[in-house]
Amino acid sequence: MDIEKMVKQLDVLIGDYQDMLRGHTEGVLMSDHAKLLVSRFESAIDRLAVPGSSYVKQLDVHRQEKRTAVKIRAVYSIALGLRDDLNAGWNDSFVELVHADTHSDYLAMAETLLEAGYKDPAAVIVGTALEVHLRALCVKHSVATERPDGSPKRADTMNADLKKEGVYNTLQQKHLTAWMDLRNKAAHGAWTEYDEQQVRMLIDGVRDFMLKYPA
Repeated sequence: MDIEKMVKQLDVLIGDYQDMLRGHTEGVLMSDHAKLLVSRFESAIDRLAVPGSSYVKQLDVHRQEKRTAVKIRAVYSIALGLRDDLNAGWNDSFVELVHADTHSDYLAMAETLLEAGYKDPAAVIVGTALEVHLRALCVKHSVATERPDGSPKRADTMNADLKKEGVYNTLQQKHLTAWMDLRNKAAHGAWTEYDEQQVRMLIDGVRDFMLKYPA
């Protein structure tokens, strides 16, 4: 989900709460409408905030609150803060965390395959994760990911472009070139040209690269 859609979802709930207060009647903050809105606020914060973030931690403090009038004010404030931070540019760190989670899953999968003796699919998975990360880095640094004819750039081209833009240096570019060469060998059946130790070094190298250059 992109940041604009996230903000719009929060705007709907925030607007609903504010409309409810404008039409204030006795007991409105304890009404069934208020209870439903509390549940929707909780669900939205759980869904849209990064796990472990201050927003989720604040929500955890109020989850067991039984008084609807107290709870709705709390979750409204949390949602308001989340919405405003997203609008202010907090989305960069959010996207990076999401990417990190996704890449971590791929690398864990590759490690499991390698430990089970399947070095070739492990190398392909890591190489694919690396290419996806390079494309995300290009987007982050406003580097084109498509050629003039609209076709997607190859990983080696994005690698060269990122180095040219100063995102990383020549030595790092060379490391990536070697990693992608290993991935290509795995993908095209040249399985005797590398060993398990090299795939292990590939996994560790790609993990360190993603941590050093988050996207």
